[in-house]
Amino acid sequence: MLRDDLDEPPLDWRAKGLWQPGPPVRASEFAAAGHRLFDGAVSWPALVARRDALHRNIATMAGFCARHGFSFAPHGKTTMAPSLFEAQLAAGAWAITVATANQLLTCRALGVPRVLLANQLLDPVPLRWLAGELDQGFEAYLFVDSVAGVEAIGAALADQPDGPPVRVLAELGHAGGRTGCRTVRQLVEVAEAVADTARVRLDGVTAYEGGLRDVAEVGAYLDRTREATVELATRGLLPDEVIVSAGGSAWFDVVADRLGGAWLPGRRLRVVLRSGAYVSHDHGFYAEHTPFLRSPEDGSLDAALELWAQVTSTPEPGLAIVGMGKRDAPYDEGLPVPLRIRRGAGAVEEATGMAVTRLNDHHAFLTVPPGADLRPGDLVCFGISHPCTAFDKWRYVPVLDDTDTVVDVLRTYF
Repeated sequence: MLRDDLDEPPLDWRAKGLWQPGPPVRASEFAAAGHRLFDGAVSWPALVARRDALHRNIATMAGFCARHGFSFAPHGKTTMAPSLFEAQLAAGAWAITVATANQLLTCRALGVPRVLLANQLLDPVPLRWLAGELDQGFEAYLFVDSVAGVEAIGAALADQPDGPPVRVLAELGHAGGRTGCRTVRQLVEVAEAVADTARVRLDGVTAYEGGLRDVAEVGAYLDRTREATVELATRGLLPDEVIVSAGGSAWFDVVADRLGGAWLPGRRLRVVLRSGAYVSHDHGFYAEHTPFLRSPEDGSLDAALELWAQVTSTPEPGLAIVGMGKRDAPYDEGLPVPLRIRRGAGAVEEATGMAVTRLNDHHAFLTVPPGADLRPGDLVCFGISHPCTAFDKWRYVPVLDDTDTVVDVLRTYF
């Protein structure tokens, strides 16, 4: 169980999206009060999550990994929500993945037992802190992609020669990618540097294929990852159990095809998938790029996030201004997608033919087809595109059941 004492600070006027002008209440109290989405406890705009969709997505990816013999370390940077971490771990996740030292610190404070830091950690202060936490039984893995990075870890721990080793995964990248050794020769040099550095241990190889364009490119890159892992093993640079990690949320089917199975003779192989956006999915980028479109027999995901906002102005025919903007909605991988309209009297209809064309800080420009007749005060439900830049805008996210009743409140820690 992760820590359960995180209801502080209580919900009050600081809780964006929740209307709390009176005395503060705990998040658990708010969730237990039976509030409905439209009864005045939620203010607009508001990001909400659908409970059943979250649960189905967690179960779907747990099942996918189990069928393919993978360990799962879902990328926690998507949500940074302890209750979702706990649900993912309860469903069988082997670890939680994060991207920064502060996210690593957050996971440790929450009680996450094992964490992958899918990044290079070069700052000596967090490195020395991590060494102390390893002494207390914490398990963590860092990525390295340069001899200089290995040397930075060694230098930070030079005055702490004893204790459990800092475990690292050597990262193989690709041309134009963000990190990772560009050649197998460079990867070997990094692995050899680890072998020569006190209190640092190489546990395997890691890759990230998310920036590649198609199945052929991803497959070729993952084949190189396999070849590089075999090369390190042949040189005696890998332990008896080898971790090979890959997998964003767009190509995990190709990861299963190219990295699944027993392909590393003489070693126990643990393939670790790191997909993160799957937990909430979306109505935009991942709706169009989920691997389940290529293999529907393997499962499907449901968009769990909705962003509700109010029409504030209809200044000219064909245009409505909605009280939602860049402060509230992700826009880096596509603009919000209009789904439904809720009229002032409660009638609901599809947002057919409507589209968001641009966002200001707190305003969305919504095109309205003839006959739609949007009015100030109407509510619009939007789907989002790219959940990784949605959760970070909201400290509290009400979770709804299928009657629009609040049953939980996700708290995020970015």
